[in-house]
Amino acid sequence: MDAAGYVALSRQSGLMREMQVVANNIANLSTTGFRREGVVFAEHVARIEGEVSLSIPHATGRVVDLSQAGLSQTGGTFDFAIQGEGFFLIETPQGNRLTRAGAFTPSAEGELVTPEGYRLLDAGGAPVFVPPGANALLGADGTLSVNGEAVGQVGLWLPTDPEALRHQSGALFDGGAVQPAEGGRLMQVFLEESNVNPVTEIARMIEVQRAYEMGQKFLDAEDSRARSVIQTLGR
Repeated sequence: MDAAGYVALSRQSGLMREMQVVANNIANLSTTGFRREGVVFAEHVARIEGEVSLSIPHATGRVVDLSQAGLSQTGGTFDFAIQGEGFFLIETPQGNRLTRAGAFTPSAEGELVTPEGYRLLDAGGAPVFVPPGANALLGADGTLSVNGEAVGQVGLWLPTDPEALRHQSGALFDGGAVQPAEGGRLMQVFLEESNVNPVTEIARMIEVQRAYEMGQKFLDAEDSRARSVIQTLGR
């Protein structure tokens, strides 16, 4: 394959990855606490034996948009939303994970858990416990109170290294080492929505699709040119 083919194929591969990311964003328009992602395009210089060096694009990195999403009032006692910085810390079989999805329910043991059964952790990294049948109130600082008495404090966390934040699945993130977040505010009976803008994502999908089609036309033209040269030389 000639140099033009290598460059075009690497570009097509990157555009395909971006299309997958955009499609995933659109699929999570209604996912509580979801954060949209984007693809980071970069380039590296590759040396091909016997030819000049090539600047080849690639898109292996992803960036997470952490901008605040809208809040919707649900009326659920254990529906919590975050305004400002911070994540809830969730205990999963794969290790602790960060999330902005705050829909919790008390388990049979009285621990607050996600719909998947993962335990919510407090400001000290321990499970949050609420007495069965209690009408708990949540303060802006995360303090949970029952009958005017504090029974725990929901923790807000951030990755120690912001670059370590990696999207795992749904609204869960792996942040590596974490530290308490400052400045975040908790709200009860609210949930944070997805921060995906459908109009922006659909427009981006159309743009990526058109760019991919243009690249495919170029590859088809290169293939036809190569076939024509081979047929001419073979006569």
